Amino acid sequence: MRNIVTLIIIALFINGFCYGQDSYIYSKPKDLEDGWKTGDLKSQSIDTTLIYKLFNQLKNKENKIHSVLLVKNNQIIVEEYLNGQISTQKHDLRSTTKSITSILMGIAIDKGFIENINDPISKYLKNLYPTKNLDKRKKKITIKHLLTMSTGLDCNDWDKKSKGQEDKIYKKNNWLQYFLNLPMVNEPGNVSNYCTMGQVLATEIISQTSDMTIDRFAEKYLFNPLYINNVNWGHTSKKEIIPSGKRLYMTSRDMAKIGQLILNNGKWNDEQVVSEKWIAESTTQKTKITGIDYGYLWWNIPFKVNEKIFVSKIATGNGGQYIMVLPELDMVAVFTGGAYNSQEDKLPFAIIMDIFLPTFTSGK
Repeated sequence: MRNIVTLIIIALFINGFCYGQDSYIYSKPKDLEDGWKTGDLKSQSIDTTLIYKLFNQLKNKENKIHSVLLVKNNQIIVEEYLNGQISTQKHDLRSTTKSITSILMGIAIDKGFIENINDPISKYLKNLYPTKNLDKRKKKITIKHLLTMSTGLDCNDWDKKSKGQEDKIYKKNNWLQYFLNLPMVNEPGNVSNYCTMGQVLATEIISQTSDMTIDRFAEKYLFNPLYINNVNWGHTSKKEIIPSGKRLYMTSRDMAKIGQLILNNGKWNDEQVVSEKWIAESTTQKTKITGIDYGYLWWNIPFKVNEKIFVSKIATGNGGQYIMVLPELDMVAVFTGGAYNSQEDKLPFAIIMDIFLPTFTSGK
């Protein structure tokens, strides 16, 4: 995410198509009675050459991609699992969990548990407040600041010198208290730095206001309506983690449901799971992080094809976990992978740019 320039290097993978060697054979995704409709890629009135070459390459050249799903017009039309993965495999979503937290926050507002994201966080936190580095600016921190990573606290996961860098916090006994005790380095709302703990605190606010652990809240208000039942929450830390600090483990098909929910403005089938207003507000640009447009825990990434710009709504996670929503094309792409802490996890961006977009925009 931080170094989109690396796509130039990664794209070499795409451009070096191999031919022969166990040529790719497409199969229509299976109907698993999980709420998804499936369609045949061959019925899309497109030239499938690039897609066939892509999977021929992925299946014959070393890579760390675990799955690729493509949803078009509410149907899964591409579903491929690589490197020993299967459809029921749950992936550690890493920071893709952040974007799902954004949806849960919208639901909490819709249900009246939280009144307004412009409210100060102190309004909702029970017995949790700063005890060190006391600063009047901390009283100005709002839920919106948590969602836009602009609290002003010294928290930057991409700066090893930051006191609130996530790996440092993972070693602490009380993450939330440590986070609130960080020194202020900016006025709230002025600067956005990538900060995982802001999302964790936002999750805690959802839990405290609803009087439900986040797994129960998500199950009741998000996962059950979407027929998502193969999930769990965990973390790579060996310490005991509070529920709000855990990450989601989810299948690729269920990740695609999250993307489709965004594409359908908060609806799944005929049910309005989260308000259309929240989807519009949360997935549009509110700030910038390292020069890239950012909403409420959702990225806005532009792709340029044939002089036309397509703005995508993207959830990203370390290792290559992506939910990419392209509203103009009625398309959702999902990727999972094992390229942790490696620039190889940006390969899906090249696949979107060089394979899927040219394929579905040809002649438009």
